Amino acid sequence: MSSGVYWKWLEDARIVPLARAVGIIAVASVAVALWMALFYAPRERMMGDVQRIFYFHVPSAWVGFFAFFVVFVASILFLAKRERRWDALALSAAEIGVVFTTLVLLTGPIWARSVWGVFWVWDARLTTTLIMWLMYIGYLMLRVTAETERRARFASVLAIIGFLNVPLIFISVQIWRTMHPSLIVFESGGLAPPMTQTLMVGVAAFTLVFVYLLIQRVRLEQARDQINALREAMG
Repeated sequence: MSSGVYWKWLEDARIVPLARAVGIIAVASVAVALWMALFYAPRERMMGDVQRIFYFHVPSAWVGFFAFFVVFVASILFLAKRERRWDALALSAAEIGVVFTTLVLLTGPIWARSVWGVFWVWDARLTTTLIMWLMYIGYLMLRVTAETERRARFASVLAIIGFLNVPLIFISVQIWRTMHPSLIVFESGGLAPPMTQTLMVGVAAFTLVFVYLLIQRVRLEQARDQINALREAMG
C-alpha cells in the first residue's frame, strides 16, 4: 500500500483555524436547527409534538447516506490507486456514517412508538437500514485487524457492497408495501413552508457537522500514520 502523502491542504497551517471556524458554524447551525424544530415549526396536527423528531431523524439519515457515499467513492479509489489517503478517508467517513445511522435507528423507534404503537416493525425501509448499519459495523470490525493491504482491500470491497443498500433503502417505500412514509417534503402540499425550512436548516447543520468531523478524523488518521512511520524509522 502506498503511504504517500494525504492532501497538502491538511498540513497547511491555515487548516486549523479554518476547521475551527467550520466547527463553530456547525454548532451554531445545530443550535438554530434545534430552536426551529422546537419553536418555529408548527405542531403537527395528527402526530403532535413527537413529530419534531423528524427534524433530526431525516438529517441524520441524510448524513449517514452521504458519509457512506464518501466511503464508497474512497474505497473504489483505494482499490484503483492503492494510496493510503483514500483508505484513511474511507475509514474516517465510515466511522462518522455509523454514528449518524445509529442516531437514525434510535430516533426512529422513539417516533414509531408514538405513531405505530411499537418501537420496531420489520418494515422494508427499517430492515434495509438495519442491514446497512450491520454491514458497516462489520466493516469497522474488519478494519480493526486490517493492518495489511490485503485486509484493507477486503474492507473496501465490503464497503462498496454495503453502499448498494443506500439506493435500495431510498426506493423501498415505492417497491414494497411499507409502514414507513415517503419523504413528503418532495410532494406537493406535503409539508408546511415552516416545516420544510426547518428540515432544510437541519440538513445543512448536520452536513456541516459531518464536514468538520471528517476533516478532524482524517487529520487524526494522518497523525497516526506519521507516528507509526517514526516508530518504524527508529527501529
